[in-house]
Amino acid sequence: MKISASKGSVRAGLALSGALVWAVLSATVSAALPEDASGGTRTTAAARERACPIVYFDLGETLVHTADDGSTGYQPGAASYLRALRLRRIPVGLITNVPPSWGTTDAERAARLRQEVDATWRGPAPFAWKDFGDRVLTPRTEAERKPAPALWQRAKAGSGRCRVVYQAETAEEVRAASSLGFVPYQVGRPHRPAFLPVRLVELLGRRSPA
Repeated sequence: MKISASKGSVRAGLALSGALVWAVLSATVSAALPEDASGGTRTTAAARERACPIVYFDLGETLVHTADDGSTGYQPGAASYLRALRLRRIPVGLITNVPPSWGTTDAERAARLRQEVDATWRGPAPFAWKDFGDRVLTPRTEAERKPAPALWQRAKAGSGRCRVVYQAETAEEVRAASSLGFVPYQVGRPHRPAFLPVRLVELLGRRSPA
């Protein structure tokens, strides 16, 4: 009897923890949805135009892990998460610090970044560079390196009226992105999903009926 009661308590505790985590995450996304004066979600054309979420990530220790031997590979869950976003046609991008000397344009610096990562890649599948297209933003000068706001500002300016999400492993970057209007999520925290659940990302892109 004592053992059964203990197991029941553990199950109840886990269920409660899961419910609390889901409530916190849902509240984070709900807070980003526009509301009218009565507290309801707006159904105006402007509100609909602000859907279409774009999910930006930091790279190192967010999507990619560098091991002690210098090799790189996906962070746990990152490959399947990117695949889930891809299947739902949710655009993704990278906002990552690299040396400005790696090129004179984002495209040049992104190409050098790909070379550096691919040269040490040890994962069973290559990194999904194609998913990011031209949405790889890198600092043009040392002054633009995160946590300076420049890269997030450029990402937001290039996203039209779409909502923008930013996921990273450091609280400092998450706070900076949040202050600039991104829906923030710190990855890799205990007792929380590794990444912002795709279901909640989709909620950000929910379009109200005309």
